[in-house]
Amino acid sequence: MKENYCLQAALVCLGMLCHSQAFAPERRGHLRPSFHGHHEKGKEGQVLQRSKRGWVWNQFFVIEEYTGPDPVLVGRLHSDIDSGDGNIKYILSGEGAGTIFVIDDKSGNIHATKTLDREERAQYTLMAQAVDRDTNRPLEPPSEFIVKVQDINDNPPEFLHETYHANVPERSNVGTSVIQVTASDADDPTYGNSAKLVYSILEGQPYFSVEAQTGIIRTALPNMDREAKEEYHVVIQAKDMGGHMGGLSGTTKVTITLTDVNDNPPKFPQSVYQMSVSEAAVPGEEVGRVKAKDPDIGENGLVTYNIVDGDGMESFEITTDYETQEGVIKLKKPVDFETKRAYSLKVEAANVHIDPKFISNGPFKDTVTVKIAVEDADEPPMFLAPSYIHEVQENAAAGTVVGRVHAKDPDAANSPIRYSIDRHTDLDRFFTINPEDGFIKTTKPLDREETAWLNITVFAAEIQYAWTNVYFSLTFLDCLHSEAKVPVAIRVLDVNDNAPKFAAPYEGFICESDQTKPLSNQPIVTISADDKDDTANGPRFIFSLPPEIIHNPNFTVRDNRDNTAGVYARRGGFSRQKQDLYLLPIVISDGGIPPMSSTNTLTIKVCGCDVNGALLSCNAEAYILNAGLSTGALIAILACIVILLVIVVLFVTLRRQKKEPLIVFEEEDVRENIITYDDEGGGEEDTEAFDIATLQNPDGINGFIPRKDIKPEYQYMPRPGLRPAPNSVDVDDFINTRIQEADNDPTAPPYDSIQIYGYEGRGSVAGSLSSLESATTDSDLDYDYLQNWGPRFKKLADLYGSKDTFDDDS
Repeated sequence: MKENYCLQAALVCLGMLCHSQAFAPERRGHLRPSFHGHHEKGKEGQVLQRSKRGWVWNQFFVIEEYTGPDPVLVGRLHSDIDSGDGNIKYILSGEGAGTIFVIDDKSGNIHATKTLDREERAQYTLMAQAVDRDTNRPLEPPSEFIVKVQDINDNPPEFLHETYHANVPERSNVGTSVIQVTASDADDPTYGNSAKLVYSILEGQPYFSVEAQTGIIRTALPNMDREAKEEYHVVIQAKDMGGHMGGLSGTTKVTITLTDVNDNPPKFPQSVYQMSVSEAAVPGEEVGRVKAKDPDIGENGLVTYNIVDGDGMESFEITTDYETQEGVIKLKKPVDFETKRAYSLKVEAANVHIDPKFISNGPFKDTVTVKIAVEDADEPPMFLAPSYIHEVQENAAAGTVVGRVHAKDPDAANSPIRYSIDRHTDLDRFFTINPEDGFIKTTKPLDREETAWLNITVFAAEIQYAWTNVYFSLTFLDCLHSEAKVPVAIRVLDVNDNAPKFAAPYEGFICESDQTKPLSNQPIVTISADDKDDTANGPRFIFSLPPEIIHNPNFTVRDNRDNTAGVYARRGGFSRQKQDLYLLPIVISDGGIPPMSSTNTLTIKVCGCDVNGALLSCNAEAYILNAGLSTGALIAILACIVILLVIVVLFVTLRRQKKEPLIVFEEEDVRENIITYDDEGGGEEDTEAFDIATLQNPDGINGFIPRKDIKPEYQYMPRPGLRPAPNSVDVDDFINTRIQEADNDPTAPPYDSIQIYGYEGRGSVAGSLSSLESATTDSDLDYDYLQNWGPRFKKLADLYGSKDTFDDDS
């Protein structure tokens, strides 16, 4: 290729050189007038004056990428005044003068000394001038000319992108435009065919084609299927020189992806699906799934499912899981194995979005048969009613039948039922139920006025029998398996067991007056009644006076026949001094069957009133105090006061006597002898620390202890041999003496007096018992040596003996 470039450049240069030699006058350009010229004669004797031509030239050309050994002759500058004697000097200036372009100052020949690249620079502007060689005086004005770099095909076409990506719908018609690729050539498009590009396809046939002039890629094969092949790789070539031999070329890769259209209907992979469901399943529980395959993707592959036929349309439903594109069959209503054991469904799968252009491909849906088998389950008992309402009379005797609940086993085994009451709903245990037949009975009389309605829950459980062979004998075991419950409402019917009473604690008032004053037509008080029984056993209430006082001279009762009654005075002249309070019994009867009645007492007070009948005072003592107290009344009051004072004095005296001790000790007998010391005591040998005689009771020495709580039957006389010496320091004898006195003295106090004395020191066989030394010892000590100290330390030996002894005992 490089040799072809060189040959081509040489030929062009040779042609340019020949052209410049043959047509030099034309290349110098237009004529310029000169001050030096000569005359010529015309054809008819007319003398014509001809101006002298100055230098003229046209633009020069130089081929690019010339790599010959000699500089390239670009052209020659010549002036008409140049006679060839060497007096004229040619000067070149401008772009590239002296570096790229040089001129022979004598001949005017211009050469290019470097290789030129049109793509870097297409032309150069230069200035030429002829001057006197000796004086450098310009002989001609400077003239500008252009040197153009002539292009050769040295640049291959280049695409804008190395790779292209395009999409086209599957099953597109032939000639559908996919994408346009564009290449560019850096060569001169105005010179020759170096930049004239032609596109062609190298890879991707016969699926695609490309337009030679525009680079537009189009589909070339009909019914291309994405599901068969989704992606295609196409190689496009762009070649200059019009695509002829010797032209340069460039390529690019185009990845074409077929996009999906809905051209495939959904299809079930099998014609029948087998499923099962337990009769214990609850509505909404999933039974199974079906899936129709659609090779399309995206929204074109969306499938929806429906149940279009079958005997299970009422018991089952189907929904679409759009994430997995599955039809989910769910239980719509509970099924019963004993009623129907199998169902059949016809499920249809259809596309959601249908493309009208492909509707001729057939219906975009498919159907499948789903067979569902119902599995038997151990169902809980079923009550014949969802709830029960029973009635029972209040005060009915224990054992009265309230009603019955009934349940059955819906399974084919028809196991027996056992009934029970939920005791959380019957905390007072008002009812009991027969576990076999479900009859509910009362356990105690009921009171409607306490609770009108009672709500309990009854359980029904199946009894299943299992057997086991234990030592060749059959043993039947009954166990409660599944259970059900039902609410039972029990209404306590009312009976007339409550008599009516006053609705409120009524109290009447009547003004005292004289006999001549007329009676008032207004009732003293209006009363009404209240009955705890139901309205059927309550109103209407009847008010009357008891038969024995039906002709009461003071008051009467008038029934208003509206469950109220008015109490009226029959006479006047009531006086507080004679009687200030009247108790009027009134009988109230209800309308129940049989009727109930009660006698209620109405309190009527006689009060003082003003002239308008307004109450002033109902206190009867106002008149009694004015009359003064009688002598007997005053004596009675004083006697009561004296009795109260005597009782108080006796009470205080008894309280003080209880606080005194039962044994009288003289004041000098209560003594304290407290000695504080920081060192260890001397033990039994120490007789100077304190006087042991201080522990002796002088009265006790004499053998007599006076008592205050009882009187001794005889005087105790101590035995002389048992009395210790007053100053004796023998503690053992002292203690034994006191114990013997207490045992033999019938007048000794009935309580024990315990005194504890601890002795330690040098004279004790126990050694030191000080806690000061034992504080630093280990808690786990060996006290077995206490058993060797004799009977005095037997108690300690038992308490602090070895662990082995305690372990053996335990």
